[in-house]
Amino acid sequence: MVAGNAAAAIAAGIYDPQLMEAALALHDNRLSDAEPLLRAHLKADPFDVAAIRMMAELAGRIGRYKDAENLLRRALELAPEFGAARANLATCLYRQNRAIDAIAELDLLLREEPENLGHANMKAAALGQVGGFEEAIELYELILPQAPDQPKLWMSYGHTLKTVGRQEDGIAAYRRALSIAPTLGEVWWSLANLKTVKFTAADVVAMEAALATPGLADPDKFHLDFALGKAYEDARSYEMAFAHYAAGNALRRQSIVYDAAETSSFVDRSIAIATPALFSAHRDEGCPARDPIFILGMPRAGSTLVEQILSSHSKVEGTSELSDMPTLARRADNYPENLTDIAPETLRALGQEYLDRTRVQRKTDKPLFIDKLPNNWAHVPFIHLILPNATIIDARRHPIGCCFSNFKQHFARGQAFSYGLDDMGRYYADYVRLMAHIDAILPGRVHRVDYENMIDDTEAEVRALLTACGLDYEEQCLRFHENARAVRTASSEQVRRPIFRDGTEGWQGFEPWLGPLKEALGDVLIAYPS
Repeated sequence: MVAGNAAAAIAAGIYDPQLMEAALALHDNRLSDAEPLLRAHLKADPFDVAAIRMMAELAGRIGRYKDAENLLRRALELAPEFGAARANLATCLYRQNRAIDAIAELDLLLREEPENLGHANMKAAALGQVGGFEEAIELYELILPQAPDQPKLWMSYGHTLKTVGRQEDGIAAYRRALSIAPTLGEVWWSLANLKTVKFTAADVVAMEAALATPGLADPDKFHLDFALGKAYEDARSYEMAFAHYAAGNALRRQSIVYDAAETSSFVDRSIAIATPALFSAHRDEGCPARDPIFILGMPRAGSTLVEQILSSHSKVEGTSELSDMPTLARRADNYPENLTDIAPETLRALGQEYLDRTRVQRKTDKPLFIDKLPNNWAHVPFIHLILPNATIIDARRHPIGCCFSNFKQHFARGQAFSYGLDDMGRYYADYVRLMAHIDAILPGRVHRVDYENMIDDTEAEVRALLTACGLDYEEQCLRFHENARAVRTASSEQVRRPIFRDGTEGWQGFEPWLGPLKEALGDVLIAYPS
């Protein structure tokens, strides 16, 4: 699938010393060496599509996906049959959470190369992003017989099966992956992350052996540590469990860029601009739609439970953790200060854009839908301004129980605060601080659900929750565990069971090691549940 200019450029590149040197630098991840070489080459020959693609790869490596996209589109404009550039573009779009656009490019590739397993695998992953899980499963079942010894394919298949509630099939897929690659830590963690799997003594021996493998990559190490933490916790060996959780977090923290002071500063600035005068001046200027229900707060605070309850209602559709609101909010360089002088037509347009962007996630004609991204707590002032009639639910859980549950969790992406007990406590305290400010200046705007109250008096809490959403009571909301919808989060298997108390006290065996967390939480710990 390479023709014309693309074929000529690639052939020329084989003999071009500067381009070969740039390619070698990219291969060795010496990006600072590759960039000036590519810039010089493109200055001399701005139409060299192979060099344009290499520059796009460099941009993608440093997270400049929009720049990479523009470069790849330029390459395809010059050489529409340049399949490698189109495959790169699909990857770039996928990493920007633009799965529909990625699928369109992959369909073009698969039309030309229907047997290409890489393209089919990426399409299956992209389908998962937009809720096309059954189609994704069909694709995996076409791919796997052709590549039965690819452990990461079995792992991805297992993820998708787990999401649609086929737990036993998912476990079998994970076990198949481990039979091929027993040191693949992410698969061990995927089993642990089901929360319902109890590892055997043989599993623990296998994981410890894998962890001791010379030259094991860091991602395998920290995934194995998190999985072993779960195994030892289930066995009530709390000291061993904490040692593995701590090791996994410490190793993961080395590759994370997170500054707790920046979060505190952002909250300070948000509180400063979120005044009664601001909200009064912009009253009802946003998009009037009441479709979205935002469930936000800390991860591991019961938000998936609240989502499962609400999505059991005949008028509510569950979607997933959508990234659209943070994307819109942070579009301006001077966010959140830009909210103080934003034009009414801009507020309405932003609210409508949010609805347009999220429409791809909606599979039914139900009037309301859920956006369950926990981190949206940081954008409540923005949400209120652009969607003044949207429902906002704050799912809250005991500070120590919630924070330690995060410490035990390895997140595939995001949640950079969660790999240190002190970072975690500060983050929780900042979240509570902003939400308390919103409660003070917009009383009743946010409906709070305390996880412990939901467990102690489920029916009363469910009725109050439905009232807050403007919904009539429906009995099936109490039978949420019967809801067969796909669930992508770490709580996927837990919300497929009737409500239970086990998780509320799970941190107590680890109390001797939680001093840094308690200190960072400060007064928030004493004041809970207020």
